[in-house]
Amino acid sequence: MASPSNTTGTGDPALDEPIKAVPVRHYGRWVAGAVILFLAFIVIRSIITNDNLKWDVVGDYLFEDRILHGLQNTLVLTAISMVIGVVGGVLLAVMRLSPNPLMSGAAGVYIWLFRGTPLITQLVAWNFLAAAYPRLGLGIPFGPEFVSADTNTLITPLIASLLGLGLNEAAYMAEIVRGGILSVDGGQLEAASALGMSRAKTLRRIVLPQAMRVIIPPTGNETIAMLKTTSLVVVIGYFELMTAAQTIYSQNYKVIPLLITAALWYLFLTSILTLIQMRIEKKFAKGTSREVVQQQKWGARMLGFRFGRGGGGGGGAVGGGA
Repeated sequence: MASPSNTTGTGDPALDEPIKAVPVRHYGRWVAGAVILFLAFIVIRSIITNDNLKWDVVGDYLFEDRILHGLQNTLVLTAISMVIGVVGGVLLAVMRLSPNPLMSGAAGVYIWLFRGTPLITQLVAWNFLAAAYPRLGLGIPFGPEFVSADTNTLITPLIASLLGLGLNEAAYMAEIVRGGILSVDGGQLEAASALGMSRAKTLRRIVLPQAMRVIIPPTGNETIAMLKTTSLVVVIGYFELMTAAQTIYSQNYKVIPLLITAALWYLFLTSILTLIQMRIEKKFAKGTSREVVQQQKWGARMLGFRFGRGGGGGGGAVGGGA
């Protein structure tokens, strides 16, 4: 390839001599790339040609009814738990930032309690809530009770799973949302106040739309984490994807093929969620310098590949757009 050249155009022959720019050669990168490709070839070949992995069994169970039923329950748990987590997280974050010490303190205690205890403990506690409160009801404190029901009837394994996953997620989302709100410049709040906007309207119209750019990436990460965390509900006997795989391989002893089957579904769902996250990030990045960063392709986002235009990582994309 011809080396790029340039002249200063000053009229002085000494200064107008073409500048020979020699690109920096990164031999180490080529060597490292060759080593990585060789290792990748060995790993992929060992996976494909290993008869012990029994890919034919994976194919047989990939769309088996019990696997698909577990997959459906996993998606339901993930979706509803994240809705509970996001809504609860926004409320807790607003309470945490409130000048009212009672609201701020209550939110702080909630976050401390749910982040400070293991999720598996919370799931078991919700599932056995009847041991502490045999009946749940609504009524006037220390007065008549209007309606009540047996706790075991109300708190089914599904409800216990949603309460455990959703309420625990709300504590983490509260900190994510709080970080997003704090990232908004305080001068904008003062300007909104000077315009006579109420605190709620300022939060809804100015703060949250800007905070979303900070909130969306960790929220997407939490959603993907939730997809896999749902497997913990096996401790209270709820049926989801990993439970389905465990049930099948406990009968036919084909452990590895069933684990591969579950892993393939998790990878597929993670890829879908990543694409959705990219679209949402791109939407909220419009009109900002981050919009250039969002112009990365699926391969760059998922696997770090940086081939071709638009496939660059964050730093490269920023540099190109500057």
